[in-house]
Amino acid sequence: MIKKEIFDIAEYVPGKSIEEIVSAYGLEPTSIIKLGSNENPLGPSPKAIQALVNVASYANIYPSADAIELREALSKYTGFPVSNLIASGPGMDGLLDGVCRLVIERGDEVIIPTPTFAYYELPARACGGKPVFVRRNQDFSIDPEKILEAASGRTKIIFLCSPNNPSGNLLPENDLRKILENTTALVFVDEAYVEFADRNLAGLVREYDNLVVGRTFSKVFGLAGLRLGYGIMPEWLAKEYIRAATPFSVSLPALKAGVAALSDTEHRKKSIDLARKGREYLKEKIPFKVYPSQSNFVLVDVAPLKAKVVTQNLMKKGIIVRSCDSFRDAGDNFIRVTVGTPEQNEIIVRTFEAVKNEV
Repeated sequence: MIKKEIFDIAEYVPGKSIEEIVSAYGLEPTSIIKLGSNENPLGPSPKAIQALVNVASYANIYPSADAIELREALSKYTGFPVSNLIASGPGMDGLLDGVCRLVIERGDEVIIPTPTFAYYELPARACGGKPVFVRRNQDFSIDPEKILEAASGRTKIIFLCSPNNPSGNLLPENDLRKILENTTALVFVDEAYVEFADRNLAGLVREYDNLVVGRTFSKVFGLAGLRLGYGIMPEWLAKEYIRAATPFSVSLPALKAGVAALSDTEHRKKSIDLARKGREYLKEKIPFKVYPSQSNFVLVDVAPLKAKVVTQNLMKKGIIVRSCDSFRDAGDNFIRVTVGTPEQNEIIVRTFEAVKNEV
């Protein structure tokens, strides 16, 4: 009954939950610091929380099929007209699913520069596509020439991540332009963490009709549990996307909370400031090599130690971070650490120091 492409999909590996660590190590839930999934330590905007309370009694009512209220709020936030915007659930993953469903047929190819976010492979394979992996440079930058050389007549999508997960570096605009101008494939730029960065690439959607930019409410807006994302894309593609998309994919609570979160500029600014200051603190204080980051996390190279060993020792002490050994081509020495509150950051630095001396 199951189509064969499904068996080619590697299981997605999420960050560890607090419940898993409580069960594994017998710790008190309140003693655990979760810095493995790049969640906002400030939580959601108070305005978003109130919106959820207000909408609870309307849970029996369908939302708008195309999330028009949210798209109008996104238009004010991004500066793009509603006709260039798509709202998606669950999260940006839903947008990735929708784009793959729209363009990929059996035998088509997608290009994925690794290491990067693992999910791009899943919807491509589920639609019958074949991932073509291109290794990033040692500093995690991409080589546009290698990506273009890997393209073929069957290439339908090129996936790029900026800031890249798990390395935190930005995609240079010139590299993106070179790829856009030398391929007929769609280029999907994942900007899940872009609010924490110094610049974004969405403006290029106005210049190129093969560029899609995906974003999420899970990070800076602190709404990961509501699974809400959105896409910025050329009008011709947005029209066809809506035709093929699952109606009502954005729930009413997510829609209302998303609109409210967009209006809370103060909470967004606090979240960005917290991440920017915290990532510099972690880069300076963690007693291993830490890569520069434009995101709300940092990448730590614990060589010659193994990431899995260090991660397990941190978890025994109540600190959840993400070993990157499950990221294709990342090797076994990297750990991704989410920026926490100042107090949490101090604890993670002290715990890294203790583990380094113990292992």
